[in-house]
Amino acid sequence: MSDEEENNRTLIARSFDAWRDGTGGPYDLLADDAVWTITGHSVAARTYPSREAFMSEVIRPFNARMRSHLVPTMRRLYAEGDTVIAFFDASGPTRDGETYSNTYAWFLEMKDGRIVRAHAFFDSIVFDAFWQRVIPA
Repeated sequence: MSDEEENNRTLIARSFDAWRDGTGGPYDLLADDAVWTITGHSVAARTYPSREAFMSEVIRPFNARMRSHLVPTMRRLYAEGDTVIAFFDASGPTRDGETYSNTYAWFLEMKDGRIVRAHAFFDSIVFDAFWQRVIPA
């Protein structure tokens, strides 16, 4: 593994540890002009052209549906070139008393310690059911 790959992998691993612990997370590494694509056919599937667009249209509304923060459990973390692939599960209690659980694969393109492009894959049926069922705070 090259120094760049190891550095990127370490940054993402630490960000997931912070997310798990409720002290930060991978979104803290997003460049302002990061492009985030949710792949598939979920209600949130599209390309978000900036950090703020992604945070305001997906992450903040998602968090407003949760009773407490989503907790990730890393399965595998890969690094090749400027890309880190995170394969993980995440779950947490929702505002309606249920539990949201999903499995994700994120392909994160890094530049100068920041995420500049992402492609996210997850179970859209689980996501859509949660998104439509739970009313945001």
